[in-house]
Amino acid sequence: MRLLIIGLGYAGKRYQRAFRHLAGTLEMAMDMAYVSRSMDSAESMRYYPDVPQALIAFRPDVVVVSVNDHGHVGILQDLAGFQGFVLCEKPLAAPGDDWLFACAGLARAKGFALDLVERYSDATQRLKNFVTQHELSLVRASFHWGKDRLNDYRPTCGVTSEVIHALDLAQWICASTDALRLRQAIGICSDFSISGSDVPDTVLLTASLGAAVVAGYSSFVNIQRQRTFDLSFVDPRGQILHARLVYDTPAWDYDELRIWTRDTAGREVLVEEYRTAPEGVGLETLHKLSRLCEDALRVAVMAAPPRQPFAGLDDAIRLQHLLDGISEQIGTPPLARYVHGATRLLLPESVDLECLG
Repeated sequence: MRLLIIGLGYAGKRYQRAFRHLAGTLEMAMDMAYVSRSMDSAESMRYYPDVPQALIAFRPDVVVVSVNDHGHVGILQDLAGFQGFVLCEKPLAAPGDDWLFACAGLARAKGFALDLVERYSDATQRLKNFVTQHELSLVRASFHWGKDRLNDYRPTCGVTSEVIHALDLAQWICASTDALRLRQAIGICSDFSISGSDVPDTVLLTASLGAAVVAGYSSFVNIQRQRTFDLSFVDPRGQILHARLVYDTPAWDYDELRIWTRDTAGREVLVEEYRTAPEGVGLETLHKLSRLCEDALRVAVMAAPPRQPFAGLDDAIRLQHLLDGISEQIGTPPLARYVHGATRLLLPESVDLECLG
């Protein structure tokens, strides 16, 4: 199996670790190569300076798009006509990009998946199964989805790269045939990122999913990583049930699900409680990502179906329309200033992975 990683920065090296681990556990011969602006002298993988040359010379089965957000559309255009599997970092595009043409060029791909790893949490899957089994209908969902990327060395298009996870989960968990529709969005910009002096760092939004309502807050300047998702459902008898998902707490890939209701006296009645406890040396911070990567291998080289549906190209397009709508509604928001000295003090690339979560 031949794997090409386009962009061997922080995200690209996470994919590299995940696929190398899978090659060992699946006893699969795997040849890896990478495309980057320059060759990494410490890297033993084969190097190509551009995507067209790599596609011709290396003939990959799987391509990982892990360049910075603003580079996604250009790379996807380079992949026009590619017949292997494309695994793309989220979001599909940066706000304002002309991305529809790039998507049309992927029509011949064997498969496509956007990296929305919270779908691969056991806690997410348990709630999704519970909703289906008990025929629950969503009444209301709310989320707080943030982390601290102040002075992060990685460029970003802003908070749309973070809020996409929560927006995807709302529809994924409820298996709704209705489209998530944005109602209102307000935001804040700042110089938190090396990408500019007015990058959107925070959004507060309301949306609807059929008859249900959704409210959410997402930020790249949350002073502590916080990923919580609260949902209220009604069952066929009219009983209200609540669920809370907590992700990556206290550490990456440690997730929690709690489902409860109340009796006629108002007392809380616990229905289900579940916590993940990731194990496996070599997969630190990569447990959910490795499941996505393994599903990509199943489709690309094993002639087997994925264990669960990908966030495929249709999902990526739907979500990108939503993200573009958020960016348009935010308009010209208030600005915050974090850099007050002569120079910005960036986090080193050697920083603890948990800090970058």
